[in-house]
Amino acid sequence: MADWNERSQQRTGFNPMPGTRGDIADGMVHDEGLRKHMLSIYNYMGLGVLLTGVVALASVASGITGALVNSGIWFVIALSPLAFVLLMSFGARKFSAGALQVMFWSYAAVMGLALSTIFLIYAPGSIAVTFFATAGAFAGLSLYGYTTKKDLSGMGSFLIMGVVGLIIASLLNAFLIGSAGLELAIAALGVLIFAGLTAYDTQRLKREYFVFRGTDWAQKSIILGALSLYLDFINMFMFLLQFLGNRE
Repeated sequence: MADWNERSQQRTGFNPMPGTRGDIADGMVHDEGLRKHMLSIYNYMGLGVLLTGVVALASVASGITGALVNSGIWFVIALSPLAFVLLMSFGARKFSAGALQVMFWSYAAVMGLALSTIFLIYAPGSIAVTFFATAGAFAGLSLYGYTTKKDLSGMGSFLIMGVVGLIIASLLNAFLIGSAGLELAIAALGVLIFAGLTAYDTQRLKREYFVFRGTDWAQKSIILGALSLYLDFINMFMFLLQFLGNRE
């Protein structure tokens, strides 16, 4: 599961300025610049997911995945996505938008290598079914986050706490408990939590546009926004795969 420790910093730095929330709500639906901004985020995110899938398939088909799993390099590859996320999140103010773009594409490619092992565990058909189910759920949840007039900002703290709980429970179950029932319970909670984060992040990114438009941070916010939605999608997919995936 991708690490989410960076979310606390990301959300703290990206929250709208005090006193802007009411003004933002009035014009956010009809702003043409907003639509272009969100479309850019979705384009980056979608292309990132596509790159991850292409790299994963190519790695398995070429035999690279099998070779790497049986070598010491695999440990480095497995931890590399976390390193990219932390670097982009904590170093965003220091890096240029171009540098963040390069890191985002590199991250998506490395994630493809890291996730390629699912093709050694699950049947390809069930992976495809899970992917399209995740894509449909993500689209619906993101649309809800974009169109709802309900303020979802209060969900943020609870969802982040939920992610931290998932990480702790996953580690305990993996190294100490080893319960199949607990694994399914964690997966169920994971799907729900990242479903909520998808809607929450979409609304958050929508609000941030009105704060950062016309500033040097505007382009950076597109890339970091794509990273947030990418992580929502990938984590929801991985948790859902535990339910829908047929093991080889």
